[in-house]
Amino acid sequence: MDLNRRPVASLWIGERLQYLNQLCLKSHLRHGHPVTLYCTDNVTNAPEGVEVRPATEIMDIPMDIVEATSASFLSNVFRYKMIQKTGAIWIDCDAFCHAPFPDEWEHIYAGHGMRGALNCGVVGIPREGELMDLLLDYYDNLPDYPPWWNDRQKKRMDRQKGNDPLAVRIYKTERTAFGPQAFTHFARQTKDHKRAMAPEVLYPVPFQLNDIFYDPHGRVEGWFTENTVSVHLYTNGTKPWWRKNPPLENSYAWRMCQEVGIVPEDALE
Repeated sequence: MDLNRRPVASLWIGERLQYLNQLCLKSHLRHGHPVTLYCTDNVTNAPEGVEVRPATEIMDIPMDIVEATSASFLSNVFRYKMIQKTGAIWIDCDAFCHAPFPDEWEHIYAGHGMRGALNCGVVGIPREGELMDLLLDYYDNLPDYPPWWNDRQKKRMDRQKGNDPLAVRIYKTERTAFGPQAFTHFARQTKDHKRAMAPEVLYPVPFQLNDIFYDPHGRVEGWFTENTVSVHLYTNGTKPWWRKNPPLENSYAWRMCQEVGIVPEDALE
């Protein structure tokens, strides 16, 4: 396998990958992208060829914050620190590589779903620049409220009880305040939102329709165009059945596992 394209990287919090994560990581290898998986634990079931490295090479992961929010919560700051340090393209562990990322692409992000906000499941931005500075400053110096929040959101956060850290209270008010909301806000502030790709490039299937990946009669590829490079599988919205059982024969998830060489039965939830 000739890994001569741009490196990609992701973060995994936990001890074991599920088959869809294995599938997505390995899909980048087959298109020539070196893949690094930064881990908080000793992950032993990463696909062959994926370089597993400690997450602490990029930043410390406060597990108390993770336990109070979600396993993916800290990835929102980790991705930008990783890009700044290594220059790799960030990929979520549920982003399937449909085609290689062109070498000349410097800004890699796109609108997502049916609302048009920018998603940050696949991100490439310059290691130095105003957008990177604003994102890292936001995470490193959290304001009392995200600057784009309205009075209703602020009041909802104020009604929370307990002594949770500020980051946890923001998360409990708006789960996407550290992900798409922040990325969209600061990209608009720097005018980089004008560089965003169309959803078909990175998120061809809307989140609301993610069951189609498991439908043996579904036509997932009907959503793709010649511009599609990545296909987000949205595992955070996957129904428990598909995490605990192998995909049905002829579904997109089943066909891609066959094509890439992943055995779902070996890595069910």
